[in-house]
Amino acid sequence: VELVQKMVDGITKIIAMEEELAAKNAGGGEVAAVGFKLPEIEPGFDAWLQGQLAASPADVKDTDEFRYLTFSELPPFTDLHKSLMRKTMTPELFAKLKDVKTSKGYTLSNGMQAGVLRPHLGVGFTAGDEESFELFKEVIYPIVEGWHKFDPNTQEHKSDLDPTKVTMSEEQAALFQKYVKSTRVRAARNISGFSLPAGSSKEDRLAVEGVLKQAFEALPDDLQGTYFPLGGLTAEQESALQAGGFLFQKPGPMQLLGAAGAGRDWPEGRGIFHNEAKTVLCWCNEEDQCRIIAMEDGGDVKGVFTRFCALSEAIKAAAEANGKALMYDAKLGFLGTCPSNLGTGLRASVMIVLPELNRDLAKLEEICAKHDLQPRGSSGEHSAAVGSRWDISNKQRIGFSEVELVQKMIDGVGKLIALEEELAAAAAGGAAPAKTPSAPAAGSSSYELPKIGDEAFDGWLTSQLAASPADVKDTDDFRYLTFSEIPPFTELHKSLMRKNLTPELFAQLKDIKSSKGYTLSNSIQAGVLRPHLGVGITCGDEECFELFKDILYPVVKGWHGFDPATQTHKSDLDPTKLTF
Repeated sequence: VELVQKMVDGITKIIAMEEELAAKNAGGGEVAAVGFKLPEIEPGFDAWLQGQLAASPADVKDTDEFRYLTFSELPPFTDLHKSLMRKTMTPELFAKLKDVKTSKGYTLSNGMQAGVLRPHLGVGFTAGDEESFELFKEVIYPIVEGWHKFDPNTQEHKSDLDPTKVTMSEEQAALFQKYVKSTRVRAARNISGFSLPAGSSKEDRLAVEGVLKQAFEALPDDLQGTYFPLGGLTAEQESALQAGGFLFQKPGPMQLLGAAGAGRDWPEGRGIFHNEAKTVLCWCNEEDQCRIIAMEDGGDVKGVFTRFCALSEAIKAAAEANGKALMYDAKLGFLGTCPSNLGTGLRASVMIVLPELNRDLAKLEEICAKHDLQPRGSSGEHSAAVGSRWDISNKQRIGFSEVELVQKMIDGVGKLIALEEELAAAAAGGAAPAKTPSAPAAGSSSYELPKIGDEAFDGWLTSQLAASPADVKDTDDFRYLTFSEIPPFTELHKSLMRKNLTPELFAQLKDIKSSKGYTLSNSIQAGVLRPHLGVGITCGDEECFELFKDILYPVVKGWHGFDPATQTHKSDLDPTKLTF
C-alpha cells in the first residue's frame, strides 16, 4: 500500500508540473524557478551533503538554479556510489588536490560533484577546461585506465582521420546496403582556450558559439546548412527537429551533465546545425563544446566517415582562424568533458536488422566481443531488439585511431551479416551453419564462457570450468561452475556481490549447499560471468536466504538501503487504504 501510494503521489506532482510548464508555453505566465536542490541518497550522507552545501562559499559559476559545492573533506561515500572516481579518490589524494584550481576557476570539488551527487554514475568525474587534465591527472589517469584499459602514464593515443585508409570491398558494400538501415559517426570537438560546459562561463559559452558559427559558414557547399539557436526556435522548427531526433534537451538533475553544472543558463549559447539533407549535424555546447555527427540512411560507412572527417577538419580550421586550436593531448587524444569520451571520442554505429541472430543473443554478443563492438537492443545492452533492429558500435575510444575503429566496426558487422545469412539459409532448409569450434568442457560441447576482456581473468575462468565437477542441474548448453577460490575480480565487475564477497566469507560459505543442491558458486555465477550486473547474486531456493544471508543481507542493504539484520519488512495488500 505504501509503495503504491508513493507512486500515486509522485505521479500527481509530475502531472502538476507538466500542466504548469504547459501553461507557461501557452503564454500562461512564468513558472517559478525551482532552485538548487540536493538529491536524497542515504540519511547520514544527505545530512553531510546539506552541511557541505551550507558551508560552501559562492562560486562565480553559480546560478539561481545551480550551486557548486566545495567539499571540505573526502565525501563519506555510500555503498550506492559506483564510480571510478570514488574508487580512485583516497583521503591523501583528496587532501593533495582539494585546494588546486585551474586558471578558469575549476576545482577538484567541481570535478567530483556529479559523482558525489549521482551515485549511479560509472565515471563520476568531469573536466571543466583543458588545464584540468594536467592539474587533476592523478584522478583522471586512473579513471581512464579503469574505463578504457589504457594507461596514459605509459601509452600514447594516435589519431588518423584519413578516410581513404578505410577498406570496404564491393561485396561488403552490397551486403551492408542490404542489411544496414542507417549509419552514424559522431565525436566531440573542443576548442582550446575556452572552458568545457561543466565549467563554462557565459562569456566562454557565447565565444564558442561564435567560433562554431564561423565554422558552419565556411563548410563546403555539400555540407552547408542552417544553425538554429535553441532559444530562438519556433514551435514548428522545434517539432521538426524533435521528429528527426535532432533536438537535444536540457540535462535533467539525475544526469551527469545536470549534476556537473553543464545545464546552467539554458538555453543561452546552445544550438543545432544541420545541412538540408540532414546528413550533417552539430550540437553546440551540450556535453562538449561541439558534437559533430555525420549520418545517412543505408550502409555507406566509408562515405559517412569521409563526411565526418571533413566536418572535423572544418571545426579545426575555424579554431585556427581565431588563433585557437582543438583540445588535443599526445597521451589522451581529443579532450572532452567526460573521461569516457577521450582519445578519438568516436562512436561509429550502424542500425542493422538481424532477425536470426536476434534469437541467439549469446552468439551475437560473442561475435561483437571478439571485434570490440557494443550491441544495443531496444532496452539497451544485453536486451533483445524489437523488430530485430540492433545498434552496433565500436566499444573502444582511445588507443586506436579513428580509421582503425571504423575498420573494426566494418569487419565485425561483416561477420554478423555472414552468420545471419548462414542461419537464415539453415532456417529455410539449406545447409546448417557451421558451429564455432570450442573446447569440449566436462561433458558438454556447446557451453561457452563469455569473454570478459581481461586476458588473465578469462584464463582463470577457463581453468575453473575445466576443473568444475558435473552438477545435476547442468544441461547440454549450460554449465554450473564450482569456484575453487574467490574470483580475481576485474575493474569491470561492478556488483554488490563483488563488493561484499571477501576471501574470508568465500571460505566460510563455499562448501555450503541447500537441500535442493544450490551452492555459493551457483549463486555468484551470474555476477562473475557478467561484470556489468549491479546485484550479481541469485537465489536458487528458499533455503538460500538463510544459508547465504551473510552475503545476501549486505547486498540487500546496499541495493535497497534496508538492513535485514536490524529491520523487518511489513506487507499490506489492502487496496482500500489507498487515497486517490
